[in-house]
Amino acid sequence: MQRSVLDALLAARADKRPVALVTNLDSGRQALLDGDNVIGDLTLGSVVLDRVRQAVADDRSGALPDTSLFVQVNNPPLRMVVVGAVHIAQSLVPMAMLAGYDVTVVDPRQAWATDARFPDVTLSTAWPDEALAALRPDRRTAVVTLTHDPKLDDPALRVALESEAFYITALGSKRTHAKRLDRLRGEGVDEAQLARIRGPAGLAIGAKSPAEIAISIVAQATQALHGAATT
Repeated sequence: MQRSVLDALLAARADKRPVALVTNLDSGRQALLDGDNVIGDLTLGSVVLDRVRQAVADDRSGALPDTSLFVQVNNPPLRMVVVGAVHIAQSLVPMAMLAGYDVTVVDPRQAWATDARFPDVTLSTAWPDEALAALRPDRRTAVVTLTHDPKLDDPALRVALESEAFYITALGSKRTHAKRLDRLRGEGVDEAQLARIRGPAGLAIGAKSPAEIAISIVAQATQALHGAATT
């Protein structure tokens, strides 16, 4: 591997940027696709570039059919930040972990955010906006707010909306969500940003119990991750 390719790959991993290493299995030449930049001694045409970008979007490594090219996708880990150590979070966290997310639960209420209630889970008792700022949500991060408390949910949402988080959602009824949007508008959040908040949280599957709501949220996050059409 060329030093320039290795350095770019390590830098992308440190910055949690999705990249793809493309290797010609016949010649051994390589190229790293990092956003719009191609680093290395392997020339990639526009058609191949589109296929490599799709591989990154699908998070799928493998040989490109009808070519001698192998694509190794290096995506940052999936993360989910759950704001609110509530009952729904106790169902959501293990489901999200099964789906491949590295989960952090954020709640400054230390009586709620405990190891006993969330064993083997990363907990933060910082205020949600401070916790989100420290976690730096990227395009592989989902942010879920569950507290129903504007003092906790709204600051977290404001930080999330300034990030590249691929999925942002907030628990609450349609009426609650409408009030939430009005509050955020009053704080200067524009309509394009507000449209990124999926509310009420989860796919409309008639969920009622905490476990059912958790299923609907993980399903909606999966839909957002893969760019599936809403039905």
